[in-house]
Amino acid sequence: MGETGEEDAANREMEEKNTDNQNGKGDKDAEKAKDKKKKKDKKEKKEKNPEDKNDPTKLKAKLEKIDSKIQALNVRREEILKLIEAAQANASTPGTGANA
Repeated sequence: MGETGEEDAANREMEEKNTDNQNGKGDKDAEKAKDKKKKKDKKEKKEKNPEDKNDPTKLKAKLEKIDSKIQALNVRREEILKLIEAAQANASTPGTGANA
């Protein structure tokens, strides 16, 4: 009860910060502003050089990059197909259902 004016003001500030944080204000606004700035910076960095479309070495590098991604996706696709087949085989096996 014997709080001084400074302590009372400090307590009020902490309560205001807590209510701001609970309401989703405060730090989140600052974070959103930073995220928008970063996204804008990334967009500016991705300016494309029109001469790249005529450079065969750069085009071949892009093609190789795409091919490697496609190969990785095909491997992943095959794994998923095997999992689907195994799941279907387990589901269709008699005597393993909920009625058994």
